[in-house]
Amino acid sequence: MLLIIDENTDNIRLDLYLAQLYGDISRSKIQNGIKSGKVLVNGEKKKSSYNLKFGDRIEFENLCEDKVLKIEPENIPLDIIWEDENMAVVNKPSGMLTHPTPLETSGTLVNALLYKYGENLSDINGEFRRGIVHRLDRNTSGLLMIAKNNKTHEYLAQIIKDHKLVKKYHAVLKGDYPKDEDVIEIPIGRHKTQPHKMAVTDDGKPSKTILKVLERFGEATYVELTLVTGRTHQIRVHTSYKKHPVYNDTLYGAGMGKVKTEEQVLQSFYLQFAKPFSSEIIELEIEPDEKLSKVLNYFRNRRV
Repeated sequence: MLLIIDENTDNIRLDLYLAQLYGDISRSKIQNGIKSGKVLVNGEKKKSSYNLKFGDRIEFENLCEDKVLKIEPENIPLDIIWEDENMAVVNKPSGMLTHPTPLETSGTLVNALLYKYGENLSDINGEFRRGIVHRLDRNTSGLLMIAKNNKTHEYLAQIIKDHKLVKKYHAVLKGDYPKDEDVIEIPIGRHKTQPHKMAVTDDGKPSKTILKVLERFGEATYVELTLVTGRTHQIRVHTSYKKHPVYNDTLYGAGMGKVKTEEQVLQSFYLQFAKPFSSEIIELEIEPDEKLSKVLNYFRNRRV
């Protein structure tokens, strides 16, 4: 298997990274696999303590012999919002993984993309991430760009790096957010003791979120969030740090509210970008999904 480290998954120990992928394999088994040469970074053996860097290429054999690591195309319906010969924009539902892991190799967006597009997907980021340029958390829904070839993948990755992709999210936050508009500019890094989480850290990467209040309910606030940077879990970490975590985001301190949903009430609803190899500007926006609508309707009905 081949995986390439992106800018949001670097600065983590090699063994911890693989432990996150597998989940149910002991650290000692993973470390033994690294020591025996079953794991290579940029074609070389590394120690378990090696800190991964942006662009590192990890090649590894199956560390869990009782699991077959093969990604099969699956006929899963796709909500395609826009596409041309080079790319597509899909609306990923909440509850779906963006790409497979060694623990979950079916039911992901990549499985659906393989069925729809076959080999017409970029493979820069390896077989597990065919076509995937950027990601959404499992329980975050909304718009994702898909590259149908490597040249387009490189183009889209570059506009993300140059902050030329406009990404906006809708969220319901816990509590009454104190400002109508806010700029949250706080560094984000890997959590020191829980590597599956991110946190505000002094040595973290610069991170910037622009927040605008759309509607107030007293015990909750409906907001629009624009990502200036795109760190892992950025919105969830920033709003949690401000003591107003995303509603039902149990990982970052919100707890489960009165309206039960599938974790965080967060949707990527808007994208704006220049069409690949063209000056045409593509602007896409979708309506609130079922989860967001459910929570908004609950609070709106209580206010009447």
